[in-house]
Amino acid sequence: MPPRRVLHDRYFKQAKAEGYLARSAYKLIELQEKKSLMRPGQRVLDLGCAPGAWLQAAHEIVGERGVVVGVDFKPVTHPFPPNVRTIVGDVFETEPETLLAHTSGALFDVVLSDMAPNTTGHDDHFPSVRLCERVLDLAPRVLAPTGNLAMKVFEGETYPDLLRRCQRSFAKVKGFKPKASRDVSREMYVVCHGFTGT
Repeated sequence: MPPRRVLHDRYFKQAKAEGYLARSAYKLIELQEKKSLMRPGQRVLDLGCAPGAWLQAAHEIVGERGVVVGVDFKPVTHPFPPNVRTIVGDVFETEPETLLAHTSGALFDVVLSDMAPNTTGHDDHFPSVRLCERVLDLAPRVLAPTGNLAMKVFEGETYPDLLRRCQRSFAKVKGFKPKASRDVSREMYVVCHGFTGT
């Protein structure tokens, strides 16, 4: 198997050729292929959605009968169909009611987060866990019972604690590293199935 650096270059070129806004689209595509997060017609919330690559991939999966809502403090300028909606805002300040207004009050079937902190190096872990904790704080107010969740985290000393917190609220929790992740990156995706509503 080629090294991840070669794969990174391949995914970057492939994203350009296939019209994806970023190579990160292939991370969600692989998560879907391996972990079956979404189904056609579902409602999906994408936290930290800019530039919109995950919005693209999620829309392809849920189709025209589904709804995809994205939130980011950076505006998403790419044109999307009406069932893909974006909110410009801070994930820590955006209220659940604002998110649910785009689904007529219906809870989301899936919550996604590809958020990463604006830091580099050995300090990435704790800020990334804080982002994940915000996702988990939102879940009881926006995620439907039995719903699924996937979020990025940088591995570190409190990673096992994060998994344990997820296990208290979901029937099944696994860590997963997509092939499109860089070889030097400590990023993992915590994939959770079967939200219990707590």
